[in-house]
Amino acid sequence: QVQLVESGGGLVQAGGSLRLSCVASGSILSIRTIGWYRQAPGKQRELVATITSGSRINYGDSVKGRFTISRDNAKNTVYLQMNSLKPEDTAVYYCNAVVVTIGVSNSWGQGTQVTVSS
Repeated sequence: QVQLVESGGGLVQAGGSLRLSCVASGSILSIRTIGWYRQAPGKQRELVATITSGSRINYGDSVKGRFTISRDNAKNTVYLQMNSLKPEDTAVYYCNAVVVTIGVSNSWGQGTQVTVSS
């Protein structure tokens, strides 16, 4: 079983920055892909950024140039540095990981709230 725990959310003014962290734990042999999705009220969950074990990165169009994803394989941790935040970035941010355990698990965290005030 794999657990993902997010931290770092909060309230920030427009133009500010936040850094999210997600730690994966459990019966992990390796993490294929790990990253972030977000869901705003009344909207579908959308891609923010993902990073593979080979460090291939994919960003959602709305965050390109403002957000940076990175991972620390030794700590099973992924980070999301969010700069130049906008009110439309307000959402619950979820960590997602495709993890090789006994099989392959697609796991989600509980989410962390990010609120950007104008």
